[in-house]
Amino acid sequence: MKWLFKKASRVYLTAVIIFSLLWIALSLKGTAPSNQFVPSNIGGLSSVQYEQLSKLDFKSGQNAVYYVNNNNSTLNFSAWKNNSITFSNLDSLNRTSGSATAYLEGRNIANQALRSRQNIKPSGWHYPYKNGIQVYNRGHLIAYSVSGGINNEGKYVGQASGDQNNPKNLFTQSAYANQEVQTYYESQVRNALKAGKRVIYQATPIFRGNELMARGINLQAVTSDRMLNFNVYIFNVQPNIAFNYSTGASTTDNGMKVIFQP
Repeated sequence: MKWLFKKASRVYLTAVIIFSLLWIALSLKGTAPSNQFVPSNIGGLSSVQYEQLSKLDFKSGQNAVYYVNNNNSTLNFSAWKNNSITFSNLDSLNRTSGSATAYLEGRNIANQALRSRQNIKPSGWHYPYKNGIQVYNRGHLIAYSVSGGINNEGKYVGQASGDQNNPKNLFTQSAYANQEVQTYYESQVRNALKAGKRVIYQATPIFRGNELMARGINLQAVTSDRMLNFNVYIFNVQPNIAFNYSTGASTTDNGMKVIFQP
């Protein structure tokens, strides 16, 4: 009799555990994925800070760059490890919502002549041109130009080309944010590498809720001597264009003005 009682108790306990796990899973279903966190020894922003950035609304005529932490990186250079890139996995909406953190040195300057054609369609992707003007880019988290020798798994393998068609390193970005703004900061990283410095460089696309197109991207970089040191949020905007960030679709809006003042 005691044996039957113990067996029944175990069955009941197992059923309770299974039911609890199912309830938790159902409760989480449909919850908006949030930006993934960076290990604390590396630094980076907190979940609260990512959330605050996601809520920023761009207003016409505003600077395309918002300075985070007074433009001072929160990355910890003492965490620099072997020459590599740590990519985050795509989230449940197929978005690059996590950080890519690169530990770079001079040998990572890529041969630009070896660029290949891009074919990845990141979340929120649409036909890149509107009225003959390029609106969308496949934006790299870690630029092709500073990822030479590193493969899609983030390991240094020595090829002369950089990271070009890695779905974990691409997001739908406006042509303006990519070509006019992000390249400015990427060139600073590249110049530091040419000067023989080692760099920790981190890029985190910022999404609001379940939207498929990022509202912007947080870029941080730091060298051991802190001669290179920035922390910016770049709004994902385009002059004369309004985006529906839920889908990535765009419409003409001649009232949308964007400036860039570093």
